[in-house]
Amino acid sequence: MQSIEIRKGKEEDVSALLGLITELAIYEKAGDQVEVTEEDLRRDGFGDHPIFEFFVALEGDRIAGIALYYTKYSTWKGPCLFLEDIVVREEDRRKGIGSRLFNAVIQVAKSRHVKRMEWQVLDWNEPAIQFYKKYQADINDEWLNGRLVYDQLQQF
Repeated sequence: MQSIEIRKGKEEDVSALLGLITELAIYEKAGDQVEVTEEDLRRDGFGDHPIFEFFVALEGDRIAGIALYYTKYSTWKGPCLFLEDIVVREEDRRKGIGSRLFNAVIQVAKSRHVKRMEWQVLDWNEPAIQFYKKYQADINDEWLNGRLVYDQLQQF
């Protein structure tokens, strides 16, 4: 196994980023729900007002995983970092890549002095739940997620 390098995502990584997003969606039984395009990712990650950032895990010159995150704001606490997803290619799991990506995002949270770092995990994704518990993370089942999707928003 080659050594793993973690670095900030670059615009030229967008194709691999979308591939990993799609791989995650398939794992989460929602492969048909990916609507984001490479153009969207370029605009939203590298345009005039970037709204997300990401890390890549490189094994040699191949991207083996990503961690995508952004800043959100808590009315009670102030700035928080939201980890949208960590994705490691199936064939690259169990190499410590997820931990390295998670730790990189933690370092961003620390350097920005955010009040908390948050993420979501599906209640059936036991490997991910156990991963986060290793960090003594609070996996909260008290809060329910609400959402309106694009078509619903257009009705108002």
